[in-house]
Formats: sequence, C-alpha cells, structure tokens
Amino acid sequence: MEIREVLEQVKSGELPLEEAEIMLGGQEYEDIGCAKIDFHRNKRRGFGEVIFCRGKKLPHLVHIYETFRDRQVNVMGTRASKEQYDAVRLVVPEVVYDEISGVLKYEPFPMEKKGLVAVCTGGTADIPVAEEAAQTAEFHGSEVLRVFDVGVAGIHRLFSKIEEIRKANCIVAVAGMEGALGGVITGLVDKPVIAVPTSIGYGASFEGVAPLLSMLNSCAEGMAVVNIDNGFGAGYMGAQINRLIAEGNE
Repeated sequence: MEIREVLEQVKSGELPLEEAEIMLGGQEYEDIGCAKIDFHRNKRRGFGEVIFCRGKKLPHLVHIYETFRDRQVNVMGTRASKEQYDAVRLVVPEVVYDEISGVLKYEPFPMEKKGLVAVCTGGTADIPVAEEAAQTAEFHGSEVLRVFDVGVAGIHRLFSKIEEIRKANCIVAVAGMEGALGGVITGLVDKPVIAVPTSIGYGASFEGVAPLLSMLNSCAEGMAVVNIDNGFGAGYMGAQINRLIAEGNE
C-alpha cells in the first residue's frame, strides 16, 4: 500500500493510527502474543517474512495467518502439514497449499514474475525439496523452469535440456545419492548454481551427508551449497540472484 493511500485511510477513519504506524515504519514488528511478526522485513531485505510451520501449534499458526490477512500482506509458510492447512483455511479461505512441497501461501498481491530460475533434480524422489525451492522462487517474483529427473544415471536426459537451463539467470540443482548433479551442471553453464543435497539415498548416503560433502568438495567453480533438504534456502537465494540480474537488464 502506498504512503498516500495509508494517510488517506487514516484521515477517513478506515485505518487506525497504530496500524498506520506499523505500515509506515513506526515499529519494527508487531507482537501478537504467540509471535512477533516482522512486517518490515520487506523494507529491509526486499522480501517479506516467511513462516516455518512445522512444530507450530494450530491456534498460533492460524493467528499468524489471520494477522497477515488483516494487514493484506503476502506471506508464505514452509513445511506445513495438511492438518495445518485445513485449520488455516477455515479462517483464511484464500490460502493456497501445495501438498508436495508443504508450502502454504497467502498472496493478496502476487509479485510480478521476472527473469528465470531453473530448478533441476537428479531423480523424482528429490521433487519435494525441489518444489519447495521452485515455490519459494515463484513467490518471491521469479519465473521458474522445472527440469526434473535428469540425474547422472542417465545423463543424456540432462544434455537434452541443457540449452533451456542455460537461459536461466540462476540454477538450483537438487540431488541425493552421491550428489553429482550440481557439479555436472556447474561445469556446463555460465550462471551461478545453488546445489541442494537431499536426504534421499541408500545407507552410505547417511541421510544426505554424503551428497552434502560431495557438493562441498566439488571442483566445479561457481557452485554454492545449502544445507540438506533446504529447498527454501536455495529458492530464496536463487530469487535474490535472479532479481539482481533481471532488474539490471531492465
């Protein structure tokens, strides 16, 4: 909401002075009892607050989403369960839930999609983590190209899509097992790559530790690595990189 619009609503009595103060920068956060909501994160960082849903009590999560709805502010939650979604949508029916990634979004004002982030996976078992990355990048204003199941066990699948992947401003490579996908893609493109190790694999993958170490020890220059199963972190970073490039080309 623009400053003039806020001031006009205060003048007309539609908007309480306390709420206008929060929206215009008078407070850094709003304490709602169960949480301190950081409405100013968008001003500081360009993107707003994201809610980690796993472990939150249902009444608390509902109250958080209700507060964002009352302020008409976009909010995305990660690692949400179907039970949490069902509880939130009773109060905020506009929320959208993606069961694959566990992303729970309320978007009264979706961001304009710019640029391109490519999200790739080694196998189909990596898709939940990849979809978390893709949903995160989209929520934060990026177009997303999904290229799934192009792992090194059948590397011709990757080669058939590499020209499309090269068009992206940033690539997220999600893989478990030995985690080779990130290094292979990095060696084939001239864009930054964010590698995401997943906990998918047999016993010696140690629930993602093996691909994490493989990615950290890669000799391919230009690849950054996030934590195991951290699709959100990769998607967020990818969106930031993409935004800088897309806005620089405008």
